[in-house]
Amino acid sequence: MAKKVRPERKVKRRARAGVLTVVLLCLLLACVGWELSDLQEQVSAAQAERDRLATQVEAQRQENDALTADIAEGATDEKIEEIARNELGLVFPGDYLFPDGSK
Repeated sequence: MAKKVRPERKVKRRARAGVLTVVLLCLLLACVGWELSDLQEQVSAAQAERDRLATQVEAQRQENDALTADIAEGATDEKIEEIARNELGLVFPGDYLFPDGSK
């Protein structure tokens, strides 16, 4: 009877990582972590700036809407009087004028 010949098994050898490879990988991971934290700070700052600008845009939009309504309303006596009092210093007879010392 013939003997069965077994094929040789290849011994799998794992290459062991050298100390230098481990150090380089740790250094690479540390650098990537550092960059990620820096990018997160930049994103947070950009979001804060976006929120601030959105608030300014909304305030400007409200002011524009008010001005549009004033234009659509036209020149009324009340509006003319308000402008004359606030911007030109109109005082009617019998009104009391208190000087503002802050100007």
